[in-house]
Amino acid sequence: MSFFAVFLSSLLSLVVSFVFLPRTLRYAGQLVGQHLRHSSQKRRELLLARVAAEQRTYDAERRGKKDKEDEDWEEVEASTVGSAVNGGKADSDWSGIVGFFHPFCNAGGGGERVLWAAIRATQKRWPEAICVVYTGDHDVDKEQILKRVKERFNIHLHPPTVHFLYLTTRHYVLSSTWPRFTLLGQSVGSIILAYDAFKLLVPDIFVDTMGFAFALALSSAFFPNVPTGAYVHYPTISTDMLDSLYEGGQGVNAGSGEGYRGMAKRQYWQLFAKLYCKVGSTIDVVMANSTWTQTHIKSLWSPYRKLRNKTTDHDIDIVFPPVAVEDLESAIDVSEESEKIRGPYILYVAQFRPEKNHQLILNAFASFVASNPSLPAFPDEKPKLVLIGSVRDSDDATRVYNLRLLAHELNIKDQVEFVCDATWPQMLEWMGKSSVGVNGMWNEHFGIGVVEYQAAGLISVVNNSGGPKLDIVVEVDGKKTGFHADTADEYAEGFLKALSLSPWETLDMRKRARRSASRFTDRGFADKWLENMGKLVALQVERAKVQE
Repeated sequence: MSFFAVFLSSLLSLVVSFVFLPRTLRYAGQLVGQHLRHSSQKRRELLLARVAAEQRTYDAERRGKKDKEDEDWEEVEASTVGSAVNGGKADSDWSGIVGFFHPFCNAGGGGERVLWAAIRATQKRWPEAICVVYTGDHDVDKEQILKRVKERFNIHLHPPTVHFLYLTTRHYVLSSTWPRFTLLGQSVGSIILAYDAFKLLVPDIFVDTMGFAFALALSSAFFPNVPTGAYVHYPTISTDMLDSLYEGGQGVNAGSGEGYRGMAKRQYWQLFAKLYCKVGSTIDVVMANSTWTQTHIKSLWSPYRKLRNKTTDHDIDIVFPPVAVEDLESAIDVSEESEKIRGPYILYVAQFRPEKNHQLILNAFASFVASNPSLPAFPDEKPKLVLIGSVRDSDDATRVYNLRLLAHELNIKDQVEFVCDATWPQMLEWMGKSSVGVNGMWNEHFGIGVVEYQAAGLISVVNNSGGPKLDIVVEVDGKKTGFHADTADEYAEGFLKALSLSPWETLDMRKRARRSASRFTDRGFADKWLENMGKLVALQVERAKVQE
């Protein structure tokens, strides 16, 4: 390992040591925390005053103009689902500040939908609480962000009690900042970013919804009385990742563990995995978004959590992400009549990131088209691949450009359409007239887009791994709801199967898929989120009493 890698590792170890090493070092961390709390106190007071002022303005503007959304906000949960540590109920009138650590909150992907649905549930359950989002999206203000949340996800938030604090160090968590030793570098970057956040405001509860576990460890080191929560979309490192380094592995690092350099990389990853395991033991409440994620997080974190007495009977709970199932069901018909407007369109909804493997799907579609398939249900239409995804930055824009070039090289450019940064109405339109939904990512941690396919009645062709395999595209009533694939040829075969079903088989499978999607509703997510959020509120109330 190089000096740079050793330096990064040492820096991470120092942060972890705040929790694991002698009391004097932990005391030093708490002194830093006290300084941060004191220096951000004025901003906290200004925030509280601003919330009060915005609430008065909001009430004045809404007086006499009550609509359905206003009525929804009045339907605050009547009972507390979160339980205190001592068995009592969490305070329903809790009015603290919840800090959501999500530096890319305006990205528009599935992870962002989790963030906004979590904030909406928290606002409705604890209407006096303030939700603060730490973000690096300097190019947009609060009004623009909330507008996009409404347009992209159809999620309506209560503006007075959601606020944004803008971070100046987000570039430290970008992979481009750390071309080598990326895992270590981004983890160090998350520590820098978290410190940036705490300089702005120390919350009463600190929640990470992006997977920056080291940021939570820093919070625990600085502020022992601030409960921490993690919603884990996928582990930063996993046994699958370690296995992928060997010959025959899958993913972006497949086979890179061979030779002397590969051996060094394996050692580096194993060292990082140990640090990651220790960090996971510091978090108070852990939620995993799928069976696959829960299994991996348990294998990594649970042994260390037991040593620190963090493990409970329901440790590392599965909280399936919220999907707009109800909205899709009401907006898109699945019937004999609706079959008339569906075409031989294959839809892929995914951010334009490397791991989404758009190249695999383009190659599979090219193979499918080259086979000159006979599709009796669509005698007069050519198959079409529609790629819908958000473009976060210049790297994503470059990827889209390269994908367009690949489509041209494969002679399918006239049958491939790119829809970048689609609005919710555009999404609905394509889901209503497409027939097949595809997912190409190996070990997709969950797959919100796949659930949306099912809710819209699409027949899914997904990677034979991760959440799409284990949780989503499963049998209903002993019958298939879609197809699984690994290679381009298998995807092409899946496209052919999905588009060649008889009319009654097609409609039957669409209805089964929709029934399968009913497990992943917004309400289901909200109930589970509030159960875990209630634990954090109860911990905060209890620790505040002890502190007094």
